Amino acid sequence: MMKEIVVLLSLLLVAAIIGLNAVGISPAFIYYGPGVASGIGSKLLCSAEYVIGNSREQAFDDLVQYSQILSQVTVRYNDEDQSVTTSLFGLEEKTASYILGLGCAVDYPSENARLGLRVQPTEPTDLPWPRGSSVHSIDQGLQTMLDDMLAADNAAGLNTRALLLVQKGEIKAEAYGQAMNAESRLLGWSMAKSLISIMLGNLEMRGLIDLGSAPGFEAWSGDERANIAISDMLTMTDGLEFSEHYNPGDDATAMLFTSVSTSDYVLDMPLAAVPGSRFNYSSGTANLLARLYTETLGSPQLAYDDYRQHIFAPLGFQHTVFEMDASGVFVGSSYVYASARDWARMGQLMLNGGELNGVRVVTQGWVARAIQPNSSGNDRAYGYQWWLNRGNERLRFAELPEDMYYANGNRQQLVAVVPSADAVIVRLGWTAGRYPVAENFGAILGAL
Repeated sequence: MMKEIVVLLSLLLVAAIIGLNAVGISPAFIYYGPGVASGIGSKLLCSAEYVIGNSREQAFDDLVQYSQILSQVTVRYNDEDQSVTTSLFGLEEKTASYILGLGCAVDYPSENARLGLRVQPTEPTDLPWPRGSSVHSIDQGLQTMLDDMLAADNAAGLNTRALLLVQKGEIKAEAYGQAMNAESRLLGWSMAKSLISIMLGNLEMRGLIDLGSAPGFEAWSGDERANIAISDMLTMTDGLEFSEHYNPGDDATAMLFTSVSTSDYVLDMPLAAVPGSRFNYSSGTANLLARLYTETLGSPQLAYDDYRQHIFAPLGFQHTVFEMDASGVFVGSSYVYASARDWARMGQLMLNGGELNGVRVVTQGWVARAIQPNSSGNDRAYGYQWWLNRGNERLRFAELPEDMYYANGNRQQLVAVVPSADAVIVRLGWTAGRYPVAENFGAILGAL
């Protein structure tokens, strides 16, 4: 009798799993899903509320675009504490809290490094861009083009929230939609990787690190990972095993939405390929680079202060927040919220060969290396956390200039640098599928 009961329960379990799979809920989701859902829900909704200033309806709609199951997340806002608490079906409740100047992070009782940081205030200035917030260089013809392009994007459901064009060091046009404006801090997702590369380039210029050397992580000292160079990490050819898929249970989601320390999660990853031989896009590697930045400078507070002095201030950032995880390390893979004008400053720095606002941030030599194809055998069109149009047998965008390179983030965030046109193009939004980069950017460049 007991054997029959066990068989029956097994059949019922199999039937339940098949039924859940039929509606898009896998066994992995059952195990990992609640933690991931509450992590992404609390983090993104907290930042949308207190960093961006989105309407709560828009923020929730953006969240649900990642998965319809997130429509079942319960949300509790606490304006007194400036925090957001979420859970999926009442399971694994998580809270993300906001700190002025640092943005939001999921709270963990075991870690409070972020909570004790001294934060510097930001006071926007009226100096001309890129030193400040004043823009008096709009070209009306280009402005009309960007206005029309943004309207067409959104009529097609692409959710474009900012389009901005810089040419010859001046903002020639900028268009905003969906309640955003020139001061709105918009999430760049993986464009944070390009900023963290600049931060490491600055350390190299000041003689604090050698990008050709090993990062010096103690956990790697006793095995083959000791052969990984920082430059391998910058080009995503470090050889570490890491899954960049975004299903519950995959490395990227576990790291970002369930881990106290994003870099701790990756530090123990094994080697899967010879360093320098294989390109493997990895948000985990970007977070190790952020950890290296912190360890080189000595502490989260020293790293934050250094970033403000040597990156934030020279670039003239006016509306930018670089978020940290609970351990006080910048989330170098994902969490820079910045206005379109501030994202354009990053592009202009690169276009200028490493100098902006009269200050050299990285060397010309570093910029030249940063936009060179990597050494891998499978995808060479990627530099130091910058995507390249060239490098493979075919251009990534055949319709666009070969010398274009760009920062790129989830939901089609883009900062494109086009040296041959002396131009930078910024596109920010929330596009679930393809964005017509070649068509739109080609039209903009053709109008110059």
